[in-house]
Amino acid sequence: MKVLVIGKGGREHALCWKLKQSPRVTAVFCAPGNAGTALDVQNVAIEAHDLRGLAQFARREGIDLTVVGPEEPLTKGIVDLFQREGLRIFGPRRDAAELEGSKVFAKELMRQAGIPTADYRIFRSAPDAEHYVLSREVALVIRSRGRSTIRNTIHARTAAEALDAVERILDPREMMGPGVQVEIEDRGTRKAYSSVVEARDAVLSCPVGLVVKADGLAAGKGVYVCGTVREALTAIDQVMIRRVYGQAGDRLLIEERLDGRETSILALTDGRTIVPLASSQDYKRALDGDQGPNTGGMGAFSPTPMVTPELMQQVEREILVPVVHALKRARRPFRGVLYAGLMLTNQGPKVLEFNVRFGDPETQVILMRLKSDLLDAIEAVVDERLDSTALEWDSRPSVTVVMAAEGYPGPYERNRVIQNLPQVDAMKDVKVFHAGTKPRPDPEPGRGPRVVSDGGRVLNVTALGDDLAAARDRAYQAVRAVRFPGGIYRRDIAEGIDATPTA
Repeated sequence: MKVLVIGKGGREHALCWKLKQSPRVTAVFCAPGNAGTALDVQNVAIEAHDLRGLAQFARREGIDLTVVGPEEPLTKGIVDLFQREGLRIFGPRRDAAELEGSKVFAKELMRQAGIPTADYRIFRSAPDAEHYVLSREVALVIRSRGRSTIRNTIHARTAAEALDAVERILDPREMMGPGVQVEIEDRGTRKAYSSVVEARDAVLSCPVGLVVKADGLAAGKGVYVCGTVREALTAIDQVMIRRVYGQAGDRLLIEERLDGRETSILALTDGRTIVPLASSQDYKRALDGDQGPNTGGMGAFSPTPMVTPELMQQVEREILVPVVHALKRARRPFRGVLYAGLMLTNQGPKVLEFNVRFGDPETQVILMRLKSDLLDAIEAVVDERLDSTALEWDSRPSVTVVMAAEGYPGPYERNRVIQNLPQVDAMKDVKVFHAGTKPRPDPEPGRGPRVVSDGGRVLNVTALGDDLAAARDRAYQAVRAVRFPGGIYRRDIAEGIDATPTA
């Protein structure tokens, strides 16, 4: 069989690597691919958004099966196009892919299906969203100090009331002499301010537990976990006023922040049968200790001891089955891989997000442990016969560490030469999946192309070990052997985890 994988990241490199291992596969193509896929399979110079060009290539080359990696072509209808032209393809159609393409659609579907998730509000304008944030309870006591016409104590129940009190007290028209200050009492602590700017800053620093999300696709960056009023207002400004995500910010979700432990569950489904994959846990924040901005993912490990067999059954019963059935009732049947990002709260698992494709970097650690033929499983989904499929897993844990370009997820440099990769790949139970790389001709005659950085997340250094600690040590040993000037990575992936293997 000839197989085409669409995409150019670490997830797609892992898919190519695993599919190539199938004895039934004669050729694997990756469009457009990267420097790593060029070593393992054959790259095709067609971008993932060129749906028509991809379909033409699949027909011309006689591709027997296409596997879609990223979410954008799915939400643009690549599966619909291929199916109309009689081409076999793995992934959900456009209407089902809206589960990831619109967070508003996903939330409304969860509400209708009774799937546990955070309370939320939907907004179509920045002023309405800002008003909602400023109406959050803050419980501040505002007093005037000095000679002012406003002498009463104001018990502000919301940030808006507190800001109004501050501006009234420090309004020059209300002052009866110099030295007027506003005193703000917050949970028993009092502090006086002489300027409106300082006092407003104190009010905006009040804690809130909110998550602000752009409705549409934003390359994994349109989610803001906000700890203060100011952070929530800044997120609204970024999404709806500055429009940093374009049309993805036409609508905005504000959710209650959930507390607990985060994990993700991926499952194959043909619309009738659901087969969960091995559990995994990823790390979204850029810096050690879960500090810094959100990213597409800085590392992962599998399995996670948080997901016991009992919890996996609960997730399947309360989340996976209801969402697949809800999509079927809505005449949007889902076939592909379903990703549920979960928060394990005191009230049980709740959904943070749904994705409609393999997670990244979760795919890397999951496929590192998969012993079954991935092609067989994917074909079972496409042909709607998943009920006859059982997956076999390596009992050994796996860990992946993302090496990123310095500055990521902000601005970063490209074209940094990366060296020593063949030696690292030759290490036992280690595989370097390329994410943001490209080949570049070597100036020295007679040498093969160099590998240079070409993205924010550049390499996914992945390793197996007899236990989680051994897998972690092996992954970091491999990371340290990579020569990548300016490369950064977290040093706490899979650190301090109870390594008892579970699901």
